[in-house]
Amino acid sequence: MKVFVVLDGIGDLPCPSLSGKTPLEAASTPHLDSLVKKGNLGYVYPAGRDVAPESDVAVTALLGNDLRKVYTGRGPLEAFGAGIPFKPGNLVLRTNFATVNSKFVLMDRRAGRTLTTKEAEALAKTINKEVDLEIGFRFVPTVEHRGILVLEGNLSANVSNVDPAYERKGVFGVARSGEKDRPGVAQPLDPKPETRRSARLVNEFVRQSYEILKDHPVNKKRMSNFLLPANIMLPRDGGTCLPILEKKEGWTAVVSMPLERGIAKVSGMRVVSPVLPPVTGDLYGHLYKTLKLTIAAGRKVIEKEKYAKYYVHVKETDIPGHDNRPKDKKRMIELLDEEFFSVLKELGCEMLVTGDHSTPCGLKRHSADPVPLLWNGSQKKDKTLRFTEREALKGALGRMYGREVLVKVGF
Repeated sequence: MKVFVVLDGIGDLPCPSLSGKTPLEAASTPHLDSLVKKGNLGYVYPAGRDVAPESDVAVTALLGNDLRKVYTGRGPLEAFGAGIPFKPGNLVLRTNFATVNSKFVLMDRRAGRTLTTKEAEALAKTINKEVDLEIGFRFVPTVEHRGILVLEGNLSANVSNVDPAYERKGVFGVARSGEKDRPGVAQPLDPKPETRRSARLVNEFVRQSYEILKDHPVNKKRMSNFLLPANIMLPRDGGTCLPILEKKEGWTAVVSMPLERGIAKVSGMRVVSPVLPPVTGDLYGHLYKTLKLTIAAGRKVIEKEKYAKYYVHVKETDIPGHDNRPKDKKRMIELLDEEFFSVLKELGCEMLVTGDHSTPCGLKRHSADPVPLLWNGSQKKDKTLRFTEREALKGALGRMYGREVLVKVGF
């Protein structure tokens, strides 16, 4: 069996609270270490040097696709993974519930990461009822602060992001080197009438949703409990169709989030997703539960069903980087080593382990730093001992770009 494990946001930089070590360096990982001692390391730029990619961009590349030829936007992939219907030509955008103050300064892009499933559903119901656009639309909350906006019609995705953390570079979205302190305004990126109309509709949705949400009973209650209100929507990374991705016949994907489900489904994989519990407001309690559910789902399908190839995506390791919580990132790595990699090692799986991007805790955002790569399917050629960022730079596998990885190691 071959298992391709992608640890979301795993790369990091030295953290003062970990005595100048990265979470990977500080973590106790005896099982990963034993795999490294028998295998080889390298390092990966998932979407290219000097590119701080979003997960959709990076995962699409890591599965062997040429982004310049296939990428069509994050929104459609996330909608497809969440089971949200749309027609080709509809503009589909990933959208965050976020918080601005009375001066329209952005306080938090994710509404403090405390939005519950029940609250998100109540806010979405009001948005769908009261926002009045010249075209049909649907807003569907997905997980935590995340949602999908579908604007119906023959529209264009060639508009800039409202979410200020990510910008368009060419056809895909990348993390900004420094976040702006205000929501952006969707701008048409070409002079076509449908593009100008698309930008206008996105801006009108954001304006109306703010007017509706700022005094919503859910947000009044949140503020009375000293929680940030979810009072504005931040759309980004629109698309109007699904991409045509390289098919992975015979692969099984173990993925928990809509985006990764969408990519796996479009790639032709069989998809196994753990059933996630509703978010109750205790984000890190929820994250550790979902991490354990992903581990359990991965172990079960690999131990019992024994398909030829697996893609396992672990989302939870990305979140502590965004929140500057290196000790939680370290703890999650240790949990994965103890409860997941130990089992894969005992089963004798051929493993390929990497990340989709780096999310350094000190930066609280994606960076262009490379991610480590471990492959235990060849004779030991290097002297590396641990799965860490610095060790990876000395590995025999050397430097790779995302779309080269599977081909170069023969997965």
